[in-house]
Amino acid sequence: MLNHLVVAEVQNTMLGNMIVVSGAFVILLILLKHFAWGAVSDMMKKRENKIANDLDSAEESRVNAAKLEKQRQEQLMNSRSEAADIIKSAKDSGELSRQNILNETKEEVSRMKEKAHSDISLEKEAALSDVKDDVAAISLQIAEKILNKELSPEMHESLINQYIEGLGSNNETR
Repeated sequence: MLNHLVVAEVQNTMLGNMIVVSGAFVILLILLKHFAWGAVSDMMKKRENKIANDLDSAEESRVNAAKLEKQRQEQLMNSRSEAADIIKSAKDSGELSRQNILNETKEEVSRMKEKAHSDISLEKEAALSDVKDDVAAISLQIAEKILNKELSPEMHESLINQYIEGLGSNNETR
């Protein structure tokens, strides 16, 4: 019998312990809900908001990065276009300078040729004048020797002019 009593007592104790533990658990839940649930709930809400904000800011950063990349690409294209324009402008300017230099050189050469022709003409006239003077002197000496007399200035001039005309026609036929 004693055995019986001990078993019944163990069953009652177990049931009693279960009731006490369940009651304590319910009281603990009520206390947790009253004191800690609001703080834990607020903390979880803040964490949820922070994660949502982080996701939103990450998306915004991605969109901004895409915009910046697009702007950089546009700036790069503009820079390339400007560089091409600068190079074309420099080539055009160089070609224009080359043409100007060539034209100036041609004009200078033309002026030099004209001056040379003018100098040649002047030298030719000076040489012809010297030759005329020399021929006149020689012809006067020859005429004096041939005629053995002095010529008058009018006769002298007439002989010179005839001789020069003869020289001029000989030079022109050459």
